[in-house]
Amino acid sequence: MELRSVEELMDLLHACRHQRALRTAALLRRSRPADKELQVAGLVHGIEELPGPADGAAHAVRHLLGERVYHLVRGDGAPADDDALRQADEESRTAGFDAGVLEDWRTALELVATRNSRLGAVD
Repeated sequence: MELRSVEELMDLLHACRHQRALRTAALLRRSRPADKELQVAGLVHGIEELPGPADGAAHAVRHLLGERVYHLVRGDGAPADDDALRQADEESRTAGFDAGVLEDWRTALELVATRNSRLGAVD
């Protein structure tokens, strides 16, 4: 499965259990506010039950969100980024705060997707 639009991604995220993903992304937003790709990776890394390879979530978002998000979701990004994502994911399991709603992340997803499509046009 390959996602081609933010709308498709939003539909998929709505269908999944996304509260922990929201908390993970929110924790990353707090710790690394300028790093939208890392935050978005935190939001999408837990997409469940996708057909295809074991790293289905990474493959699903690769075309839409770019290589860096792809590698972060796979767990083979830069070590500091992978550590930040792993730590936020672990903390999200016990965090008891309201991380907002999924719709709050549409703008960040669109920003990363737009940035990625511009880079793809240059290549």
